[in-house]
Amino acid sequence: MVDKHTRAAASAQHAISAVRAGRLFRLIVLLGAPGKSRPALLRRLKVDLRSFYRDLEKLREFGVQVLVQGQHYQLKTSFAKAVSRLPFPDPRLNLHEAMLLAKGRTPAHRKLRSQIEQITGKAGAKKIFS
Repeated sequence: MVDKHTRAAASAQHAISAVRAGRLFRLIVLLGAPGKSRPALLRRLKVDLRSFYRDLEKLREFGVQVLVQGQHYQLKTSFAKAVSRLPFPDPRLNLHEAMLLAKGRTPAHRKLRSQIEQITGKAGAKKIFS
């Protein structure tokens, strides 16, 4: 059974900065077009080779599949699926702001409500969302 600390550690491993999230998103956009060469990607992203390979590895860690043929790269999955696997950087919300954002019916709202419930307990969440 996975405990709270293990889940928190796993979540922390996927934490990324806003700058890196932006760069990974741009990489996904570029990889969405067929057969971009490595030199073209390096120029467009304005990164060195080492950063490029680190970003590719990070995408793979997140489950984004990239097809490599020689020096050409492209997404193996759909753009939407790739973006859905990118973690969102910590927006540094306070509890009140998170509670305001959690009032909705989508899976994202339910996920946020669940996290708030972990903080406040069931009684606290019931008081907040009723």
